[in-house]
Amino acid sequence: MFARLSAVEERYEEVTNLLCDPDIISDTKKLRDLSKEQRSLEETVAVYREYKSVNSQLDDAKAMLEEKLDDEMRDMVKLEISELSKRKEQLENRLKILLLPKDPNDDKNVIVEIRGAAGGDEAALFAADLYRMYTRYAERQGFRVEVLEANPTDIGGFKEIIFSVSGHGAYSKLKFESGAHRVQRIPSTESGGRIHTSTSTVIVLPEAEDLEVEINEKDIRVDTFCSSGAGGQSVNTTKSAVRVTHIPTGIVVSCQDEKSQNSNKDKALRVLRARLFDFYQQQAMAEQDAARRSLVGTGDRSERIRTYNFPQSRVTDHRIGLTLHRLESILAGELDEVIDNLIMHEQTELLKSQHATA
Repeated sequence: MFARLSAVEERYEEVTNLLCDPDIISDTKKLRDLSKEQRSLEETVAVYREYKSVNSQLDDAKAMLEEKLDDEMRDMVKLEISELSKRKEQLENRLKILLLPKDPNDDKNVIVEIRGAAGGDEAALFAADLYRMYTRYAERQGFRVEVLEANPTDIGGFKEIIFSVSGHGAYSKLKFESGAHRVQRIPSTESGGRIHTSTSTVIVLPEAEDLEVEINEKDIRVDTFCSSGAGGQSVNTTKSAVRVTHIPTGIVVSCQDEKSQNSNKDKALRVLRARLFDFYQQQAMAEQDAARRSLVGTGDRSERIRTYNFPQSRVTDHRIGLTLHRLESILAGELDEVIDNLIMHEQTELLKSQHATA
């Protein structure tokens, strides 16, 4: 482990020096790639350097015990050794996690797609609740949210809403949200006061850059049409809405959120690029060993991952058996405890798999 850490520190120093090179500064792509690499190494190097400092202090403190000390000083040194030993263990555990294989998409921005599924109007209303939850969570994280496409209902829900979340590490935080989300509550449309169960689906895609997925103009068909609002009524007499079809895969993306046809096309291509990036990744995963699949759940987007129970103010994540009785605050965007537990679960499973193959 420490040989790897030493190599990481050497590479960090090398990258830092390269970033001061005028030839690198003038090359936008190299500068971006090296800056990204430096950022990915920073935490590991910082923790490793603290570990080395603590280890050195611990050696010095142990050496002091070999000297002639009065009782009071000896007790102080023993206390310091105890505290440094605890800190050393914490740093070792942290370093083991930092050296785990990283998801190459973790630093990416994301595109989130939420759709009302089973439950009609209530499912669409729940889709709107989920959108607000993720928007507020993103704001708490300092991320930026941009709506790319929305298909609202006339009672305030969404049949579908697609939006981007931009910020360093957005995918690492939101990647476990893909799946079916179930709500149990008395709908506002229900006069009998009965609890209904509805579902909305969430898909989280890493946003691909132009260099990662090249879209050939010959492979797409672009159709234009008039934008429509809730209920299907036309809200624009010009053909500003855009439908882009990727002919080789059959993937279709529509966008009508902007008044400009060009703006809608640009947004549609962003979504298409993300879906194609995911499509090719899913193909590659299918060809690989099953052990390479997601460690949290099966990765199947139809899988029910979480239940939001209003009568009991309960949120349960079924993949890790986590139950929290603070539904209101979670829907207000306080998702940290849920997401942190999912990340911790994945790290634990990765550590187990490494020990099993060691």
